[in-house]
Amino acid sequence: MLALKINTGLIECGTDEAGRGCLAGPVTAAAVILPEDFSHPWLNDSKQLSAKKRAHLRQIIIEESVSYAVAHVMMKDIDRLNILNASIKAMHQAIKALSERPEFIAVDGNRFKPFGSIPHLCVVKGDAKYQHIAAASILAKTTRDAYMQQLDLLHPEYGWRQNQGYPTKAHRAAIAAFGATTYHRMSFRLLADE
Repeated sequence: MLALKINTGLIECGTDEAGRGCLAGPVTAAAVILPEDFSHPWLNDSKQLSAKKRAHLRQIIIEESVSYAVAHVMMKDIDRLNILNASIKAMHQAIKALSERPEFIAVDGNRFKPFGSIPHLCVVKGDAKYQHIAAASILAKTTRDAYMQQLDLLHPEYGWRQNQGYPTKAHRAAIAAFGATTYHRMSFRLLADE
């Protein structure tokens, strides 16, 4: 069972992102404040869960969280800022959009920039340790996956419904055959070295 949060007695949000390693589409972050009595046996890092369990948990998190928000940072910003800074920007946007201001921020990973004067802690593999970070990872992934399914309708040849923009062999073969779209990240190595 994951711990609820790091500090008892503080309004604490967890934040995480999805889509950092993708060749196409936005990087998407979520921030979540869970109630003090929250618990769910399935809650874990979104990568450890089936799509069906993620969808089920998404509804529970949306209905039961004190506050949640999700933000996309798009391809041009990723190319301009680099993926780390774009990921942090997405997290900041999600935290800013929360209806309740957190007193502490728990961040998945090892890099973050201060959000105003609110203290934070980076937790490596935090989405497998704390419920609010795991909840944020689920909202980020499910929101981004849904966005990539919409983009797949515009460009079905890249297989985004299946690969979500990640660098699969099929995705790279489609880029080689059809070229890049406006949804691709031009600062990324889109084609594997021959």
